[in-house]
Amino acid sequence: MISLETPIVKKLIKQALIEDIGTGDLTTDSLISPEKIITVNYNSRQKGMIAGLPLLKTIFAELDPAIEIENCVKDGENITSGQRIARVSGSASAILKAERLSLNFLQRMSAISTMTAKFQQAINPYKARICATRKTCPNFRIFEKYSVCIGGGSAHRFGLYDGVMIKDNHISAIGSIKHAVLTARDKIPHTASIEVETETLEQVKEAVEAGADIIMLDNMPVEQMKQAVKLINNRAITEASGTVNLENINKIASCGVDYISASAITAKAGILDIGLDI
Repeated sequence: MISLETPIVKKLIKQALIEDIGTGDLTTDSLISPEKIITVNYNSRQKGMIAGLPLLKTIFAELDPAIEIENCVKDGENITSGQRIARVSGSASAILKAERLSLNFLQRMSAISTMTAKFQQAINPYKARICATRKTCPNFRIFEKYSVCIGGGSAHRFGLYDGVMIKDNHISAIGSIKHAVLTARDKIPHTASIEVETETLEQVKEAVEAGADIIMLDNMPVEQMKQAVKLINNRAITEASGTVNLENINKIASCGVDYISASAITAKAGILDIGLDI
């Protein structure tokens, strides 16, 4: 599980505050007394699954460590329209400056966890697990991957540095799947895994014989995917990918794959409507 209690998260939050506030909040600084104290509620205006609540503490700590935060639910809980999610009390100036930023995180992350849960539920009763891809918003990946995990999915590899994924362009550049796998195996740590993207049964066979740890079945028709899973025969982890949506994911899962990767759970999640009210 990805943690939000890390130095990189704090750094990204600080950068986001700098981007939004800049040299100062013209509206709040001109209207609100520094001594003004208020209490606000974060309220859901739409049903879904909440994600990102731990960030409230991180965001407000940057502006005023004295602000008190009471979370009324926990990440991963289903919420209904009109439900109070959290209560925050303290400096009106700090709260108003963080209002939009905190809502941006909560709305986006909750939408992703909600979408992921829908995809995972649509897989039932098969064993496959939905997972994210690297098609994420720059500098927001850790929050998107965290939200996928909250929704019951898998983060997949986080970046280019924590796993080898040999794709079509790598294969074209080096000459063959076998050469690519053997070359990578010779150079990477023994703890790292190698995944190969395949589009045909011939490529699947070559990837198995080369000793790939994970074989991606990319944009294969369902019947071809079933043949590929049978050919692999548990000699590698199987992953389906390519144009995955809520309408076809159950049929893909029926092929017996271990994982199904889909960019839709992050790229098409939108936002979950959450508001802040005094």
